[in-house]
Amino acid sequence: MNTLILQEPGRLEFTQTDQPGEPGPGEAAVRVHHVGICGTDIHAYGGNQPFFEYPRILGHELGVEVTAVGEGVTNVKAGDKCAVEPYLYCGECAACVRGKTNCCGNITVLGVHGDGGMREHFVLPASTLHPSAKLPLESLALVETLGIGKHAVSRARLEAGDTVAVIGLGPIGLTAIQFALLDGAKVVGIDLSEKRLATAKQLYPEIETLSLNTEVPLEEQWEATLGELPRAVFDATGNRHSMQAAFKLPGQGGTLVFIGLLMGDISFDDPSFHRKELTLMGSRNSTAQDFREIIEHMEAGRIDVAPWITHRTTAQELPGIFEDWLKPEAAMLKGVVSF
Repeated sequence: MNTLILQEPGRLEFTQTDQPGEPGPGEAAVRVHHVGICGTDIHAYGGNQPFFEYPRILGHELGVEVTAVGEGVTNVKAGDKCAVEPYLYCGECAACVRGKTNCCGNITVLGVHGDGGMREHFVLPASTLHPSAKLPLESLALVETLGIGKHAVSRARLEAGDTVAVIGLGPIGLTAIQFALLDGAKVVGIDLSEKRLATAKQLYPEIETLSLNTEVPLEEQWEATLGELPRAVFDATGNRHSMQAAFKLPGQGGTLVFIGLLMGDISFDDPSFHRKELTLMGSRNSTAQDFREIIEHMEAGRIDVAPWITHRTTAQELPGIFEDWLKPEAAMLKGVVSF
């Protein structure tokens, strides 16, 4: 079967591998139709993805069709079109018992800690499949991306009318904007890139945008142009300078949620943190409940992911054009690979 393998940093190979076996109890066999390109895939290709080993089959943003199910499977059947929840959790650790399967202590993420979906067929736990009778497979491949923003916004417990800031307007920042708007918040998107600011405004005309001035503290820019500081701030940059500066942006009693991941330490001014009585949160992955709610939103027409997809190709063509996709001038928002 057709398979893409990242053999080493910078070397993505289109090759043939063996078909998987039949699904066992609790498992499902799937035919992969579409795979979204994620920042994790890009970091792995560049050789700077933590906790990563080569060779690896990438791919965790998946739109698949069920081809067979094993004994005891009742949530899906052959022919179902599904999004895949790519977080394989143990179900037994303290986090799983509390329902926080997204941060299971023994988690394996498809395409990161284990082989993913850049192959025509594979077998996985049926519990990771979320079917939709209405959505196209290409749209289902983007449910996982939306889940990152959905989970982060859910953590902040927004109320209608809250003003929120989203810092970093790549795909993950845009997902946070999407769900903050669905919660009835007033959203301000913040970025250094005028191109990303323009894209965010095009996708979500109702938001305001703020172009960062690196010479002026972010909170001063906000107060000078927008007035009262926001109730919640979502930082999707993974950048140390941005994340440290973000501590000063929430208003009194506000919340700061880190969606982006930094491999290192972050420091902040403790008196300022206490004076505002801020709530600091991390947000990792998403849950089955997030997937179900996202699919409901998409089926009801409240979320349209079609404008997000700026690049498309086939598995066989990807190795020859992937470098071009990564160039700034390509302006890739979301790339999708078809198998």
